[in-house]
This record gives sequence, structure tokens and C-alpha cells, in this order.
Amino acid sequence: MARAICLRALTGAAKTRQQLADLLARRGIPDDAATAVLDRFGEVGLIDDAAFARAWVTSRQAGRGLARRALRAELRAKGVDGEEAEQALAEVDDDDERAAARRLVERRLSSLRRVDRPTATRRLIGMLARKGYSGGLAAGVVRDVLDETGFGTDDPDPDLHDPDLLARPAWDT
Repeated sequence: MARAICLRALTGAAKTRQQLADLLARRGIPDDAATAVLDRFGEVGLIDDAAFARAWVTSRQAGRGLARRALRAELRAKGVDGEEAEQALAEVDDDDERAAARRLVERRLSSLRRVDRPTATRRLIGMLARKGYSGGLAAGVVRDVLDETGFGTDDPDPDLHDPDLLARPAWDT
């Protein structure tokens, strides 16, 4: 029974040993039977927490732009131990983290065109903080992107001062 439960769970996506142990406990499988099945699955390579951690870090860092701190917390919640988690997190260096933060800010910036610079700065830093970035890194990346794009340094709506644009009918613009 424990074997069938684990195989079914592993069909959808890779799982950590801890996730499978928790599943077996919820299903009422005795500890000794669960341990025997989990040990065997580990021996044959169906459970590999180190590989799970590497894949998780790669996927979540690239896809969601999460910082190492957030990735570490997610791995801990999935039951990946400290050493395996740290080895997986070592694949993400400071440059990768900064580049991911920059992509997140650049992607979000277009939706903030109607707010002033302090509001945009606060919202962008908050977004990065929720993704696990440190305050210093977040503030630096936001400042750099806003400076490079000239966000908030020019007239908030230059079209208001263009007499040619104002003279044309709205459907003509």
C-alpha cells in the first residue's frame, strides 16, 4: 500500500523524502513500513532530495525570480536538509540574483508609469522584498533601473504640453 501511494505521488512531480513521509503518515501507514518503502525508493533513485533541490532552485529562480533567501525557505518547507539545500543554492550567485531582480523590476515598471517616483520605488522594493531580496540589493536595483529609464525625472505627461497633439481630435492620435 505504501509503495502504491508513493508511486502515485511521484507520477505527477518529483517529491522529497519528507513530503512522501508526510503523505504516508496522513494516510495512516505505519512508520516502519513507510521507512522501508522510502529507503528502497532512495536506493533505486526514485527519491533524490539533492536532485530535487537543484531542479527546484533552477526552476523557481529562473521562472519566478526568487532570491536565495526565499528559495532556502521553500526548500526547508519541502523537507530538504541544510547541506543539500545549500549545495543547490550555491548554483545561484550574486550576479544571477541581481539580474533576476533587475528583470522583475523592468517587467513591472510599465505598469507603474502613472505613479510618481517615490511611489514606484516603494512598490518595486516591496515586490522584491516579497521575493526574498535584501533591502540593499532591492533599493540599488530599483534606483539603477529608474535612473537608466529616466523614470520620474521628466514631465509626467508631456502630451499635455504638445499643442499639435491637443489640436487633433482624439480618434486621430
